[in-house]
Amino acid sequence: MAFAQVPAPAPAANGNGAATPAQPPAPSPDPLGRDSPAGMITGFIDAAGEQNYERAAQYLDLSQEKGAWGPSVAQQLQRILDQGGVVYSRLRLSSDPQGDVDDGLPLDLEKIGLVRTDHGNVDLLAQRVADKEGRKIWLISAKTVADLPDLSRTVVSSYVDRLLPYELRTEYRVAGAPVGHWAAIVVLAFLSYAAVWLITGAIWVVVFRWRRRTGDSRLRRVLMASGFPIRLLFASLVLRVAMVLSGVAIVARQYMMNVTELLGWVALSWIVWRVVDALASFAIDRMTLRGRLSMLSAINFLRRSIKFVIIAFALIAGLNSLGYNVTAGLAALGIGGIAIALGAQKTIEHLVGSLTLVTDQPMRVGDFCRFGDTTGTIEDIGMRSTRIRTLDRTLVTVPNGQLSSSSIENYSRRDKFWFHPILDLRYETTPAQIRSLIAALREMLLAHPDVDNDPARVRMVGLGDTSLKIEIFSYIHAASMDRFLEIQEELLLRAMELVDEVGTGFAFPSQTLYVARDKGVTPAKAQPQADAPRSAPPRSAREGVVERV
Repeated sequence: MAFAQVPAPAPAANGNGAATPAQPPAPSPDPLGRDSPAGMITGFIDAAGEQNYERAAQYLDLSQEKGAWGPSVAQQLQRILDQGGVVYSRLRLSSDPQGDVDDGLPLDLEKIGLVRTDHGNVDLLAQRVADKEGRKIWLISAKTVADLPDLSRTVVSSYVDRLLPYELRTEYRVAGAPVGHWAAIVVLAFLSYAAVWLITGAIWVVVFRWRRRTGDSRLRRVLMASGFPIRLLFASLVLRVAMVLSGVAIVARQYMMNVTELLGWVALSWIVWRVVDALASFAIDRMTLRGRLSMLSAINFLRRSIKFVIIAFALIAGLNSLGYNVTAGLAALGIGGIAIALGAQKTIEHLVGSLTLVTDQPMRVGDFCRFGDTTGTIEDIGMRSTRIRTLDRTLVTVPNGQLSSSSIENYSRRDKFWFHPILDLRYETTPAQIRSLIAALREMLLAHPDVDNDPARVRMVGLGDTSLKIEIFSYIHAASMDRFLEIQEELLLRAMELVDEVGTGFAFPSQTLYVARDKGVTPAKAQPQADAPRSAPPRSAREGVVERV
């Protein structure tokens, strides 16, 4: 049986006609996570916590230790780290395969921690080398591995191991660390918070006593609002230092470092949250006292925006402290940005509408407005929607994108109220009575202190089907609708009195039927017309004339 031979693809030619050699495939990621200093440290501590020292030895550069047994060296490094070693946190260690290029060290070296010895601190270094498959990976440097015997003799002994019995520090383990060290962490956490609580309490007593003399309560308000998160933040920092100084096992310490780092970010976000609330409340009080109510909506919107940023920041920092690669997640979001934008276009529209409402300020909280078929009082302008209390006392929620694109009539922003009644008088009213009534009404408007004199117009504007129409056109100065209605009522009652004083009355929608005998043409006015010569009518007209007998 014959088989067809498929020729291999020819190499691509470059611009000079010569064949370009095929590029070698990119190396696959390291299965042990040694592509970055942070991944290397995480993998070593995880392996040491599982007491898998054969895997832990693969994170060491043993090229200069020909006769050393890898698992024994890894176990020795763990003991040194347990007693007096410090490994940097995830935030300080670089997650970049190139490492930290701005640390002042050669490009293939990275500082990952230190060891406290009797002669001072000794740096722990990681080095970037090539493995058998040509991948660039990070390992604990050969120099650090060579210094381990000397470090084990000079390292500061652990205070926790001195106090714990043999069983609690050696035999019983939880999550790769001795039970006694976990118990020590609980005690240290309690002592750290107690010490911070006493110190901050003493400071606040002094500050509050001094502020009470000056009469300023702003600092007291901020401190009282953020008291617990401040203590939690400092307690987490003190606990981190206490675990290192007391010599807690590196496995338990690294787990708790992640926990304290997460608590620190939560506490810091909590503090900023409370400070924003306190400052916003203070600003609202000041703006209310100054009468600048238009700033209330802007303050509330700014407070919500800052809180949204705080939540996003705390979420990213918390995920990073737990070991999740937030950078890769954000890159994935960038790849799917078009799909997210299409799905969230309404949300973005409402957010832009919120910015428009806050910057342009066509309305503010407390204003009485009408847009479309909805009329009511603005109760809240949020980041997505606005809540309106209608006259029926129902609550209407309108998306800000729709609200910003609609016509808004703000009744609270008017400077004057329009007083514009039309008086319908009876047709029996004489011209003299109308002139007298117009003069009296104009005098009434000019004499009232709350009526604007320009214009204070009273005019007869038409002959209606059933009435004579008198128009009053003026503006009333009033601070509220209730005051306007009170003045309007007073003016209308006075107008009724003036109509009665001139001897006329208001017309009703009615029809009057007059029955009278036709008097014919007036002889005196018709005689001159009879003497005048008449012109002959046109032929068409003469043909249509019918002689009356």
